Amino acid sequence: MILQGLKPRIFDRLKKFGGRWVAELPAVLWSLRTTPSRATGFTPFFMVYGSEAILPTDLEYGSPRVRAYDEQGNQASLEDAQDQLDEARDMALLHSAKYQQALRRHHSRKVQGRAFNIGDLVLRLVQDNRGRHKLTPPWEGPFVIAQVLRPGTYKLATPDGRIFSNAWNIEQLRRFYP
Repeated sequence: MILQGLKPRIFDRLKKFGGRWVAELPAVLWSLRTTPSRATGFTPFFMVYGSEAILPTDLEYGSPRVRAYDEQGNQASLEDAQDQLDEARDMALLHSAKYQQALRRHHSRKVQGRAFNIGDLVLRLVQDNRGRHKLTPPWEGPFVIAQVLRPGTYKLATPDGRIFSNAWNIEQLRRFYP
């Protein structure tokens, strides 16, 4: 997230921007700390300090919060805010759990499991990139699934029956359609 915030601030085609990130980092961090999180519903600043940060524009233009500040009543309102902080953190915890459940539900609906059976034809991701260029296909094969070691781990064989000694993860295999 920090890099996503820095890139548009420092990129300039006409000037070198190698050292400009140092000057922009505090502004990016401030924006991340004062932006409400989708998972908790609160800003990270609030979760740590128990009150929302006063933005520079609030100070400059005299927001109602700044104008209503009273030094004498500050201690009492600080104690009230600390009492309410535990409740807000509990609410954030519940909101976060609900958010994670929704993510899990969405993921379960969209992701389909896949598995191979003995005898299936697959392509294997090329491991050695020496002598290859950008137009070389990233897959080689076809190979035959010779053995299922456990879910997601397979031993491969060449079409003529020679079995490889090492095992392959399902992430490095794709189904081959002849």
